[in-house]
Amino acid sequence: MPIIESTYQPRFWSKSGFVSTVYSGLIRKIKGLNQTRERITLSDDDFLDLDWSYANQKSNQLIILLHGLEGNGQRPYITGTAKHFNTNGIDAVAVNFRSCSGEDNLKYRSYHSGATEDLHDVVNHVIKTKSYSQIYIKGISLGANMVLKYVGEDKVVPHEVKAVIAISAPCDLSASCTELLKLKNKVYAIRFLAHLKKKLIAKIEKYPNQISTADYNAIKTLKDFDDIYTSKAHGFLDAEDYYAKASCLQFLPNIKVPSLIINALNDSFLSASCFPVKEAKENTNLYLEMPKHGGHVGFIAKGNVYYNEKRALDFINAL
Repeated sequence: MPIIESTYQPRFWSKSGFVSTVYSGLIRKIKGLNQTRERITLSDDDFLDLDWSYANQKSNQLIILLHGLEGNGQRPYITGTAKHFNTNGIDAVAVNFRSCSGEDNLKYRSYHSGATEDLHDVVNHVIKTKSYSQIYIKGISLGANMVLKYVGEDKVVPHEVKAVIAISAPCDLSASCTELLKLKNKVYAIRFLAHLKKKLIAKIEKYPNQISTADYNAIKTLKDFDDIYTSKAHGFLDAEDYYAKASCLQFLPNIKVPSLIINALNDSFLSASCFPVKEAKENTNLYLEMPKHGGHVGFIAKGNVYYNEKRALDFINAL
């Protein structure tokens, strides 16, 4: 499809990518959303926790929400979308990836950007146990890469899945990692790595034959973490093999479900290759919007309903 011309006009104080990213991640609050937790068993006998919230009236529509790196179902970019969709008559379920719901998962593996097998299990669970005829999936950052890979892989997407929205999608994981390791993103990289390493301590205690304290001490960067843990725990050779196989960029030409990508041009996490202009122009199901502002998941708007949340609803209503 032709590239969508963005109408996003941020407030003067939130034009900075850094300000909008930090404000949205650390300061924004969402009130008045009630979530109910459900635990499901995955195909490999591990578990995932799902946080449900509902519209005031019975709905046949559901949005599945996927968080970013070291996020969870209570992050404001998740609860903000859930509340906006609930207010507009659509149920929501926030997926907490393995180890992200406040309790360590059962396996040595956890989650990663391309773990579509877990999303597949979630979608199948919803279809088998609920009565939704229209399902939408919105992914944020890591979750955005995951959902785009999911609808572009060589498998049949259930007909109930009607649309996908991907926000701040790191379509090229290797290049995005390179950006994260640059000085401009040091504060973010340090924060992500601290959270990841803290969780890894539990893995060392439970699986001493698979990862050692020496391995842990060798992790100095996010790429080190992916070399030493993520890749090995999930069947990849190393970090670059993981990035190459899990990046959604290669799957975008195959997408047959209407899919909207919103990536801000001032998102410091994204490289030039994370803006798939060619792929969008050549695939009638792929829509790409590139606002000048917004940072990383920071599309601040009036009334505490973010621009990307409004666009997600507008996108599915226009189908």
